[in-house]
Amino acid sequence: MTPEEFFALAKKHGAEMVDLKFTDLLGTWQHCSFPIETWGESTFKDGVGFDGSSIRGWQGIHVSDMLAVPDPSTGRMDPFFAEPTISVIANIVDPITHEEYSRDPRHVARKGEEYLKKTGIADTCYIGPEPEFFIFDEVRYEQNQHTGMYRIDSVEGAWNTARFEEPNLGYKPGFKGGYFPVSPTDTYHDLRGEMVYTMRKVGIIVEAHHHEVATAGQSEIDMKFEPLVKMGDQFMWFKYIIKNVAKRHGKTATFMPKPIFEDNGSGMHSHLSLWKGGKPLFAGKGYAGLSDLGLHAIGGILKHAPAILAFAAPTTNSYRRLVPGFEAPVNLVMSARNRSAGVRIPMYSENPKAKRLEFRCPDPTANGYVAWTAMLMAAIDGIKNAIDPGEPLDRDIYEMTPAELAAYPKTPGSLEEAINALEADYAFLTEGGVFTDDLVRGWIEWKRENELAAMALRPHPYEFHLYYDS
Repeated sequence: MTPEEFFALAKKHGAEMVDLKFTDLLGTWQHCSFPIETWGESTFKDGVGFDGSSIRGWQGIHVSDMLAVPDPSTGRMDPFFAEPTISVIANIVDPITHEEYSRDPRHVARKGEEYLKKTGIADTCYIGPEPEFFIFDEVRYEQNQHTGMYRIDSVEGAWNTARFEEPNLGYKPGFKGGYFPVSPTDTYHDLRGEMVYTMRKVGIIVEAHHHEVATAGQSEIDMKFEPLVKMGDQFMWFKYIIKNVAKRHGKTATFMPKPIFEDNGSGMHSHLSLWKGGKPLFAGKGYAGLSDLGLHAIGGILKHAPAILAFAAPTTNSYRRLVPGFEAPVNLVMSARNRSAGVRIPMYSENPKAKRLEFRCPDPTANGYVAWTAMLMAAIDGIKNAIDPGEPLDRDIYEMTPAELAAYPKTPGSLEEAINALEADYAFLTEGGVFTDDLVRGWIEWKRENELAAMALRPHPYEFHLYYDS
């Protein structure tokens, strides 16, 4: 879409406002709206100014001026404003040097695509995520000097089978009992359907939606695979749509990986494949029908997985999910069908175009632009250095002894371990200037100062159970 086509789309729908959106370092959309008559075709070259010091993980106050340069190809009619409004995603630029900003996540993904082409390995990286999320009726939380609490509730919550609901009709999925039930147990089919229809209005192709394993409204909506940057854009729309459709119905949606104790968490299994000249590169005659290139890509992802997870499972809560016993992929091995393996090779189809790897460790708190680019860079490193992915894990882990399982490497046990792994292993990310030292250091510093240190200072409610009467 050109600037001219952008304005034509706005005119067609009677849009008198433009909503400019961009993604902060941690993966949250920011926005500002403008009367459309204040924009012209030059806006798509010159950009609009904003205060970068107010955006998480970005500029200091002494260098706060920044430019957001809209990308006209991302123009879409926003489905949530009361008046017709056209939305556009921006790239971030330094107003003095006119260089693209190193901490702009979308810039990282764009550089990742460019670097892939320069290597000659492939020309397209396709990403297909499976984000999971919870739909709740209420959430309350507080943390101060004398109180630390949270409380969530859901009409589907297994804990509400005895609640007085005038009347209580049952039909509440049990813990770990929510996978694929029909209504009336699945009460959210129509709500998810509305989310899907809204996604389709902004051009997202949805492959499926369904209830997920956990109680209390855990859901999954799967998007068809797309090139890396496009999927990064779509993932931002995905979260925006799910949260706003839920709010429209008096519900709240969260991508927090582990909001419910002793039930399954929300992951974001991320499928990746490389193509060149319109042909898939991962199909071959090796293990699980993979080519050597595909196996080496897996080798790179498994080798660098702890560092990747600093971006792909980027919260302290992420490591409440990555624990044994809840279908979590904690073993950094590959497998054709074993869902406890960090990398799975889906076997649903023998079509070479369907051959891909599925990295199962990420969760939907990730910033897709940087998490999937980190996966791509690890895959490239694996291919360039012919990294062996090791022997597959095709056994039922619940039949294996602790000694047998100990032979396989594991995911980090905490965000701190993942951040330390990133600090020790990020040279593969900076190849071709895709990630910069500044971005990696900024990510590490933000996580340590604003999340790890903050969590370490606060008493946990369960500590009162353990220690109050000591």
